Amino acid sequence: MTARTRLLDGAVAQAMSALSGAAKKGLGDPALAELVVIRASQLNHCAFCLDMHLAIAREHGVSEKQLDLLSAWEEAEAVYDERERAALALTEAVTVMTEGFVPDAVYERAAEHFDEGQLAHLVGLIAAINNWNRVMVARRIPPGGHQP
Repeated sequence: MTARTRLLDGAVAQAMSALSGAAKKGLGDPALAELVVIRASQLNHCAFCLDMHLAIAREHGVSEKQLDLLSAWEEAEAVYDERERAALALTEAVTVMTEGFVPDAVYERAAEHFDEGQLAHLVGLIAAINNWNRVMVARRIPPGGHQP
């Protein structure tokens, strides 16, 4: 495996960072935002993003139990509240798109827990982390390079 470490064009990186930052801010829940980006990064096998966001999640007080069980969140019912579970279900639906679209039931479940603005920011956050994951995986950027 060859690392392709050439950095993104500055304007592209700034735009992607701005989208991520605006989506997180608009969601208004930094711990939940980190659970969402970690779950998408797990699905996309992005070691760089996992390494970075696991550290950030701990800074925001996400419990080790939640981090440990995130890949099996559906079976760990008592570990995640309904709002977190709705966000994680939407994260998986947007990230994987197994059915070619996000099922109405998944979107409606999320809409029960987030107002219209928060839901728009949540979808934006999921889109942003999927973009970052694809960039980092395509470039085979190894974990450990994040500087806060």
